[in-house]
Amino acid sequence: MNAQEMQELAGLLQQLPGIKSIELRDVKKLADLLRQSPEIGSIEVKGWFGSRVVITRTNNAAGPAAAAPVYVAPSAAPAPAPAPPAVAPHLKEIKSPMVGTFYQAPEAGAEPYAHVGGRVSPGKTVCIVEAMKIMNEIESEIAGVVKEVCVEDGQPVEYGQVLFRVDPNG
Repeated sequence: MNAQEMQELAGLLQQLPGIKSIELRDVKKLADLLRQSPEIGSIEVKGWFGSRVVITRTNNAAGPAAAAPVYVAPSAAPAPAPAPPAVAPHLKEIKSPMVGTFYQAPEAGAEPYAHVGGRVSPGKTVCIVEAMKIMNEIESEIAGVVKEVCVEDGQPVEYGQVLFRVDPNG
């Protein structure tokens, strides 16, 4: 199927009941929803033929959080991912064992479980990841000095995301 035929097929599919493309007015409604719902960090809508829209909450130093819509057009090959920042090879990582929300302390205003320069040891609680309204204490599996806290308090985290970097020789 050539490009012209695919475009004609896409046009026909959009005319079918229940199938539509991603439209600007829908993106604007989603951005408004994001502005009105501070608990939502981002929204992703996938359309036909690889098109998608990602709307992510961003923090603006001049004012309140704002929604920044991004349209990603379909492409033949995905763009290469940016290279991760260089990490000292001797540092060990403490990763999230689940998807949820990261909390540094047991409650608002309390001292964080782990902080840069602080020591951790196996079995010591380093943070909480809230998942499905359950507060899960995350324990360190290594001993050392925390060199980096990689996540901000209250930020959503993914499975396997790095939470802390620890120097086992510190």
